[in-house]
Amino acid sequence: MHSSDRDRVVLAAVVFAVLFSQLLLYPGIGDLVTALGADAATSPITETTLDASMWFLVAEFGAYVVFVGIWGLASDYTARRTPFIVASALAGAAGYAGLAVIAVATTIPFEGVLLVRAFQGAMTVGALSLTMTMLMDLEGGHGRNMGAAGIAIGLGAATGAPVGGQLTGIDPLAPLVAAAALLCLVGLLVILADDRAPTSSRGVAAILDGVRRRPTLSIPYAFGFVDRLTAGFFALVGTLYFQDTFAVDAATTGLLLACFFAPFALFQYPMGMLSDRIGRTVPIVAGSISYGVGILAVGAAPSVTIAAITMVLVGVLGALISPATMALVTDLADDEERGLAMAGFNLAGSLGFLGGFLIGGTVASTWGYDLAFLVVGGLEILIALVAVPAFLRCSIGASPQLSLDEREA
Repeated sequence: MHSSDRDRVVLAAVVFAVLFSQLLLYPGIGDLVTALGADAATSPITETTLDASMWFLVAEFGAYVVFVGIWGLASDYTARRTPFIVASALAGAAGYAGLAVIAVATTIPFEGVLLVRAFQGAMTVGALSLTMTMLMDLEGGHGRNMGAAGIAIGLGAATGAPVGGQLTGIDPLAPLVAAAALLCLVGLLVILADDRAPTSSRGVAAILDGVRRRPTLSIPYAFGFVDRLTAGFFALVGTLYFQDTFAVDAATTGLLLACFFAPFALFQYPMGMLSDRIGRTVPIVAGSISYGVGILAVGAAPSVTIAAITMVLVGVLGALISPATMALVTDLADDEERGLAMAGFNLAGSLGFLGGFLIGGTVASTWGYDLAFLVVGGLEILIALVAVPAFLRCSIGASPQLSLDEREA
């Protein structure tokens, strides 16, 4: 096996493990926050299970937003990836383990739990973002490399959700223990891949300026934001929606989430290769409009069976968008700025997750699930329609082989 192919497999496995560990917590999120001390009588932010779950997820992704750029900047500045991934993975494992210890051995307020959760998120995001950057560093086609990242993300989520549901049935804290063990494995696994970070280390100001000179990066960032917003929406609101509307347990909820993430994973690689052949515009724009319509259809599904079938369709459409969007970041960024460029993409994505939790959770809690689905699905459609003129004006995404002039437009 060629070294690039070997490293692509190793790095995809690392991304898989990080996402798998993250999704373990989602199907049983209500039981988990209760086990961690969420109690309306002791904290004003835990009035309902939805409120407590929302803040537990927001704490992680709020830390993502703050720290993802720091990890990317440090990696670009030192021209190293692997040491930072090892450190962040092991520290993230300590964060997951710390949450489990708190639930068993202490009685700290839920606000203290959220601080530990934020630490765990701040550390874990380094492993995820920089591993994706290492995939960007590989040869073989940006769509292909980001397709590998996408299939790892999708498989991690597709398998993590149902396994997490089963573990929750055993013990609500079991997903935390499993997540800690997996991140320890990540810290060992990433050492097997060659660190191909560009060796021309540059100053912090030069790196930041290089990214600022490419305003076209805002286009994949915008799509990354709204796509992750929908994922955050399903992780929180979708989970509770399925349980409240169809009276399913955590294990069944995990399977419903897998109905989305399984096709999302399986079609990532071929869709990424397709975007290498036909460009990024059609997969991103047309895919996003169809994806938004699919979200609306999930919220209108009259039965759990139809909801599951619709989730499969939405997963396929998500697979059309995701690798093309990540590949567009790689198309537009200079080699020496990839760490920060991907950090920017993950920053936008983390803000999207936050938006999905906060907007979706607030709308669902105040006005109900129907309006929440309408708002989130409508946002996905709106961003695609707004972005069409930008694609046409800048002539980006039409061909995966961008000239230097196009990259600096």
